[in-house]
Amino acid sequence: MAKKRRKPKMEFRYYQMPAGSPILALLGQKWIQHYGENIDYLHFHNYLEIGFCYEGQGRMLLGEEEVRFSGREFSVIPPNYPHTTDSDLGTISRWEYLFIDVEGFLRSFLDTPVKADKVIQRIYSKALFLEENQSPSISAKILKIMNIMRDGEEFYLEEAKGILASLLVEIARLNRRSEEERVEEEKGKLTNMITRVQDFVSYHYMEDIKVEDLAQSCHISETHFRRVFTSYMKMSPLEYINTVRINTACELLKKTDEPVADIAHKCGFTTNSTFNRNFKQLMGVTPLEWRKRPESYEQQLLRFDIHSEKGW
Repeated sequence: MAKKRRKPKMEFRYYQMPAGSPILALLGQKWIQHYGENIDYLHFHNYLEIGFCYEGQGRMLLGEEEVRFSGREFSVIPPNYPHTTDSDLGTISRWEYLFIDVEGFLRSFLDTPVKADKVIQRIYSKALFLEENQSPSISAKILKIMNIMRDGEEFYLEEAKGILASLLVEIARLNRRSEEERVEEEKGKLTNMITRVQDFVSYHYMEDIKVEDLAQSCHISETHFRRVFTSYMKMSPLEYINTVRINTACELLKKTDEPVADIAHKCGFTTNSTFNRNFKQLMGVTPLEWRKRPESYEQQLLRFDIHSEKGW
């Protein structure tokens, strides 16, 4: 009878988070050592592991991939991801580690479960091993969190959480899987840009709004802004501004007995002729004709002195 083949050994190294914290920091002298001595098997953890190598040399196994480390590099390893670190024979390496409760932290930090799931999925999609100069922003955030946890100043955990949120989002961006996701994000950026412009116009329609200023607020050229806005809104920026102004004028014509000239000025028109021309172009009638229409019933109430009494 053939001898049953033994499965290769793998170790599950379980960590427990400190109460109230999404971060477990393994720092200091203990982590200056010869890694991998007398260990010939991979291991995995229950939390995301972020390691920073200050000095030393050797190899890391990340699943089936082998990489060399030599100092000033960092690794980002998802939970349940087999890996190990082996220092070269006769050498000492200095690492420090952060273990992160990604799911617990992001589900409480982000405003929707869908967004949290997307970011978590991105972070867990693959392991990273990068030199410090390949991603200085991520590297700086890792070191900043480590030093905050090391120093333990007043409100240190709140400070570390703030940087952790930025770090995890940056890792998620780095792990984009396809050009399709980039296209979707570009659409999201465009929607956000248009929404900001709409909000600005709704608050400042009575002022002299220049399309050039709207473009500058979006950090793009005026030509590009006009093209993008018109494609998205199916009207030019100026047409949109006038639409907001005329719609506001309609409300004032319906609900107040203010003179048309005053309403025109309040809605951002510098002359009555410009107001009348734009109003008729959009509404099909003049402001005075529109005010007299039967459906402007709220304006008719202004003819009466209305008082209230308790009902029967």
